[in-house]
Amino acid sequence: MTIVLSTLNARFSHASLGLRYLYANMGELQSQTHIQEFVIGARTTDLVERLLQWQKDGEKLIIGFGVYIWNVEETTKLVAQLKRVAPEIIIVLGGPEVSYETQEQSIVGLADYVITGWGDISFADLCQQIIHGPKPIMKIHAGVQATLDQLQLPYSYYSDADIQNRTLYVEASRGCPFKCEFCLSALDKTAWPFDIDRFLQEMEILYTRGARLFKFVDRTFNLNIKTSLKIMQFFLDKLAAHPDDPVFAHFEVVPDHLPEALKEGIRAFPDGSLQFEIGIQSFNPVVQERISRKQNNQKAADNIRWLVEHSNAHLHVDLIAGLPGETIESFAAGFNQLYALGPHEIQFGILKRLRGTPIIRHTDEYGMRYDPYPPYTILANKEINFTQMQRLVRFARFWDLIANSGRFTNSLKVIVGDQPFENFMALSDWIFEQSGVTHKIALDRLANLVTRWLVEVRGMDKSSVLIMLGKDYAGDAKHIQSPELMKNEQKLANKTPKSTGAATTKAQVKRQARHLESQNEA
Repeated sequence: MTIVLSTLNARFSHASLGLRYLYANMGELQSQTHIQEFVIGARTTDLVERLLQWQKDGEKLIIGFGVYIWNVEETTKLVAQLKRVAPEIIIVLGGPEVSYETQEQSIVGLADYVITGWGDISFADLCQQIIHGPKPIMKIHAGVQATLDQLQLPYSYYSDADIQNRTLYVEASRGCPFKCEFCLSALDKTAWPFDIDRFLQEMEILYTRGARLFKFVDRTFNLNIKTSLKIMQFFLDKLAAHPDDPVFAHFEVVPDHLPEALKEGIRAFPDGSLQFEIGIQSFNPVVQERISRKQNNQKAADNIRWLVEHSNAHLHVDLIAGLPGETIESFAAGFNQLYALGPHEIQFGILKRLRGTPIIRHTDEYGMRYDPYPPYTILANKEINFTQMQRLVRFARFWDLIANSGRFTNSLKVIVGDQPFENFMALSDWIFEQSGVTHKIALDRLANLVTRWLVEVRGMDKSSVLIMLGKDYAGDAKHIQSPELMKNEQKLANKTPKSTGAATTKAQVKRQARHLESQNEA
């Protein structure tokens, strides 16, 4: 019997933590178990061929697939082809996408078994039954939630190649005590911490092996401040001992819980070593209450402002458009409030109805209409019609290309002025009207579109705009493709001291590249 653990990651740089947990807890079956990761976008037939290479004459082959919102469609095609070519293969599904509403999913119909919820120990138990009997009768199996001290940790199963080339996902805790209805963590009863000494020992081993980029998947990193401080001190010690070989850590933090002890630790991190993902989602207290989100908005705002002004942490702050009862006007007010706080990035997300989340209870009352296909994005609701929602989708896309990319630092300030949402929406509408696309826009074309808008719509002097765009490009010459921008480079060089402009842009580009390495769009 051969067992293969597989999934389709969103990017090659993402190494699946879930597969490694399963592998770590296979027990006596581990010697016959293998991990086979793929990346979305590959040809299905190529993946089928690679998986079938594990099949041996006269032996059973079990393939377990991790199914997520970003890979369910391609995994469905993959399972369908596998079952056509080799129907004798036993397919087991797990992961959040197949843990809820299973009966209506075509991939479930194709598979032999499905494990819902926690699969760490349940997958190995199911494989034992398949191999040694009695053969499982039911297709759907509820995963057993083991206590965390029962689990074997997965970190030794990151390969040397993973450590050198990929983001390493780690977790010091599981679960979340909050009940935000758009999130699957709303179904958790609480958060469960791993033993901190055991966890840090594993981090020490990873560091010794060369790991330098750690992304924590904990939903509430700063929930237990004593634990948070121990983890942060681990990284501070590494930074102090080897400042020429910096480590980088990413944490998701609760925005309104930043006591002085934690601030003191945060303040000690040098530039380029610490990133916080902060979920604001909405500044509208009525909407927050409606979706069971408890948040002190004033404390959250004060903490973001403090982090911007007194720390070197890179701040990635989330807002969600399309929440029940949120109008464009109230979302715009929240966006402008957040922009004024000065975070490095505003992640403008569009609401998605994840399977199993309690947000579904608002469907009828607020006219929530979702795309029936992954990622189940909101299409319209009672407050925002389809056309208006598409304007928000385009805003989010162009905001990523222009604001979050770090390539238009000087120009962005002029674009947004004193009405960030309104002015950027005007630019977004105009770019789409001119280009008709939101993807595959070359950087030089985007720069020229921004230039035209500032000149033709805002009435700015063209030479001034080109010099301003030149400042944005000065730190990365390979992006200076526009002939007009190239011509204005010499003007820029004559007017901009070497100690500002270009150096600042280089630092921002470097920071942004490091940040992009660590991203997980799931």
